Amino acid sequence: MEKFHDKLNIKIDEFVHLVYKITRNFPKDELYGATSQLRRAALSIMLNYVEGYARKRRLVKVNFFEISYGSTKESAYLLAFAFREGWFGEKDYQQFASLVEEIGAMLWRTIEHLSHDT
Repeated sequence: MEKFHDKLNIKIDEFVHLVYKITRNFPKDELYGATSQLRRAALSIMLNYVEGYARKRRLVKVNFFEISYGSTKESAYLLAFAFREGWFGEKDYQQFASLVEEIGAMLWRTIEHLSHDT
């Protein structure tokens, strides 16, 4: 489980840094709109995952991981929105979409695993 956690942690960290990098080029009038929301959603993936991982009780872990998973969905939508608005290109969008999808799948597997443990 430790290797899986490390791999997921690295992927989420990479995603957060990519979000911060790409949002530097978003329109300035979106600083308190989509830019802020996407950055907060991306950070929420990591912060809730880390907090959940640090918890001892299984159901508490699941709760934080579910919040983290929800933030992947929020991030995915915001990235699609920004792409459709033309704020970044197809290549970057494909990279983001693939990474956030992989993170979401890994989080979901973690949630499912913990939800079925007795």
